[in-house]
Amino acid sequence: QVQMVESGGGLAQAGGSLRLSCAASGSIFKINVMAWYRQAPGPQREQVARITSDGSTNYADSVKGRFTIPTDNAKNAVYLQRNSLELEDTAVYYCYAEVQRTATQRFVYQVWGQGAQVAGSS
Repeated sequence: QVQMVESGGGLAQAGGSLRLSCAASGSIFKINVMAWYRQAPGPQREQVARITSDGSTNYADSVKGRFTIPTDNAKNAVYLQRNSLELEDTAVYYCYAEVQRTATQRFVYQVWGQGAQVAGSS
């Protein structure tokens, strides 16, 4: 099995910075994609940032220039560095990964973190 464990949520002031961390553990051969999603009150979960194994990144328009998605491949970790925070960034943030568990198993597992509440204050 593969697990994703998040940390770093909490309260942040508008204009401030906060970093979320997420580490994958378990049977992992290769991680093809790591990403962060967020969900404000309501049913829609929005992809915020995404990085592939070749280093290509993609950001939602609402966070471009403010958020980055660094990784530490040795730790199977992904981070979400959030700067210039806005009240609209308040949401539950989820990390996500597409994991290949062995060299011969082509099936890719989709794994989610448990979610981290991030609230903004003015």
